[in-house]
Amino acid sequence: MEIIPTIRAEVQTYLIRKSLTMTEFGHMIDLNVGTVSGIVTGNRSISVHQLDRITMGMNLPPDYFYERYIDECIEEEPLNWRRISPFLYRCVELGRLDCLRRVVGMLLDNPVYLPSLFEVAEDSFKEGYTEAAAFLYENVAEGEKYQYSERLAVCQYRLFTIRIGDDQEKNYDAAVQFEPYVERLDEIDQLDALRALVNTYRSLRKWDKLDVFAKALGNKATIQYKIDQQHHENNEHTKKPLYPPFVYWAFSHLIRAEVCDANKDYETALQHIQRYADLSWVEEKDKTTLEWKNQFKEWATANIYVNRLMSGDLGVIPDYVAYFSSKKGEILPAIDNIIEAANRYNINVDHILEMFKTEIQSFLNEQNQVGVYTQQISSERFTHFSRELAIYHLRKGKFSDGFTFLFSCLEKSAEANNRIQAIRCMRLFTHFKEHASANTKAVYGELIKAVNEDEE
Repeated sequence: MEIIPTIRAEVQTYLIRKSLTMTEFGHMIDLNVGTVSGIVTGNRSISVHQLDRITMGMNLPPDYFYERYIDECIEEEPLNWRRISPFLYRCVELGRLDCLRRVVGMLLDNPVYLPSLFEVAEDSFKEGYTEAAAFLYENVAEGEKYQYSERLAVCQYRLFTIRIGDDQEKNYDAAVQFEPYVERLDEIDQLDALRALVNTYRSLRKWDKLDVFAKALGNKATIQYKIDQQHHENNEHTKKPLYPPFVYWAFSHLIRAEVCDANKDYETALQHIQRYADLSWVEEKDKTTLEWKNQFKEWATANIYVNRLMSGDLGVIPDYVAYFSSKKGEILPAIDNIIEAANRYNINVDHILEMFKTEIQSFLNEQNQVGVYTQQISSERFTHFSRELAIYHLRKGKFSDGFTFLFSCLEKSAEANNRIQAIRCMRLFTHFKEHASANTKAVYGELIKAVNEDEE
């Protein structure tokens, strides 16, 4: 068994090998000779700052001694948060999650350290160290799982935020796991948390859940707006949501209109659109407020066109095309709506596809994030759009184009673990299978093989 020297022994060996006195080494690493002497002789505890200076002076990787530091300076001595805290932050910065886990494991035996670990998690999260933050939040949440605390709710909120990604199944699990904790957050965080939940269920097309949380968002936004109106003083230290409260209210009605559209309740959808179109009751005149009021007015105008289109008023198409043609961020969502309507009502929109073929091809090739939509919603938009295009072309007998779009949808659905959309693609291929060439069938077989491997 290999005997590993202590930190002090290795430093001492280094000084002898380099023929350095403690004074000379102290000057090199900007530590006084008394500190260096105390460390080498073992008469002084080593702080992580001193350890980093010594490691740098020896031209070693910054985390070279970290495992031994735990053995010698943390495990063998009484727990001291003032010494441990800087070490945890350095482990986070250097990506030494193994060391972070070891030390946190020791601290979790004493609940008194949970608030301090929570603060480290919050700082790590703000600095973008999400993997370390997630580990810390998970452990703080586990330690407080029997407490009806706001800190536990914030941990779950942060974990939800961290876990949201490209995998739709995991996104759904993360949302369901977070749901019970929303009401435990403070009133300000509730607005942004509900908005995040709404966007997640929106990308998943979970209309029932989307309606529930959109209503809750609108109700809480109304309350917060009234509170703000009653307290006109603008205290810069007062916690504020990301957006003005009326924005959350208007957004909730935008989402509820989408839910009604999905359920083909176009009359109620129009009522919601009209509500967020008219924000004249918002009294503020600042630049941000005016920009948001104009934005919702724009969205309302566009969505009234969509509402009429989906309800069967096909005469609105020329005006709709004229409207969105100059709005780059809305071109693809608008064409998606037109293709869906074309499939629903069996109409020819080849001239529109030709008009915007450059934008369509760019989107399908690069899968760019469109407009103000989140990455998850853009991904869902891509699969929905490519599948609608596949249906449109296959029904018209343009089988080569149809299968190309179908395979794009299937591939993206597999990447996003969107099982529902993947199954729809498989059913669509089966329906038109007799029109597929041998090569097309071979490509489909390879895609299905990849999908099955991902499942395993």
